[in-house]
Amino acid sequence: MTAPIEMTPDVAPEAVLAGISGAAIEGRSLGQIAWLRLRRDKAAIAGGVFVVFLLLVAIIGPHLVQSPDVYHANLINPTFSMPYGHLGGISAAHPFGVEPVTGRDLLARVVVGAQYSLLIGLLATLLAVVIGVFMGLVAGYFGGWVDSAIARLMDVFLAFPLLVFAIALVGVMPSTAFGLSGNGLRVVLLIFIIGFFAWPYMGRIVRGQTISLREREFVDAARSLGARGPYILAKELLPNLVGPILVYTTLLIPTNILFEAALDYLGVGLIPPTPSWGQMLSNAVSQGFFQIDPMYMIIPGVAIFLTVIAFNLFGDGLRDALDPKSR
Repeated sequence: MTAPIEMTPDVAPEAVLAGISGAAIEGRSLGQIAWLRLRRDKAAIAGGVFVVFLLLVAIIGPHLVQSPDVYHANLINPTFSMPYGHLGGISAAHPFGVEPVTGRDLLARVVVGAQYSLLIGLLATLLAVVIGVFMGLVAGYFGGWVDSAIARLMDVFLAFPLLVFAIALVGVMPSTAFGLSGNGLRVVLLIFIIGFFAWPYMGRIVRGQTISLREREFVDAARSLGARGPYILAKELLPNLVGPILVYTTLLIPTNILFEAALDYLGVGLIPPTPSWGQMLSNAVSQGFFQIDPMYMIIPGVAIFLTVIAFNLFGDGLRDALDPKSR
């Protein structure tokens, strides 16, 4: 039988209750609890690791691979315009093979394409999050005619034929505008189109959460102390919405990357010869290369698939980790 622990000034009450002596048991913050829950989700951790790897590839990868626009005519069969060797000319010098007809290195084009896809996807998501959070906070907190007007505006944006608008806008856009030209103008245009029309998805989430928080005790306490609307929005409501905003942001990024790839596939994305994943898929299908060189279609397709599923796995795990009601 264990001997009872004597109450002395050196023994904390928490330690007595635990049956041990020493320092008191330290509590855990919400962030520490969320991290412990996220760390147990192996799929989410694997997705997060791949996302970090992809970001590193997009940042430093283009400086480590050869130029994606260098032609290697000696690697192409002049009769069939196809790469020599098996699986699209995969070799030690070209781990992903080479492009039909031109002989350009596929690894370099996939790496540079990752840089553009992530750049457009992340910045478009940032634009959508900024607009959506602001509009959702204003609509949810003030209510009344403000909420009705913003809600109807969200409905208009959600019903807007975005794909048709993007194709039409790129078609009528001049080659030089706003001091930009070429792919610089295309990148800014894609970021604006994708981000500006994606904010209602974030706005609806934030609006619903704000409606549920605006009548809570801490908001009433801030009002009773004389706090005005902007202060309550920025200091009271917004910090309590960080979790849902982070979760939905990680789920919105792959959607925007897919939409950018779709625009490239339709020929209204980046201007060739600048590589992009959607453009590579389009060339493989439209020119029939996938029938005799399937790797030319499989490699960019796998890159899109892994990127989207990694963000989705990480976003699902983050949602479960930040949700106190999930098991």
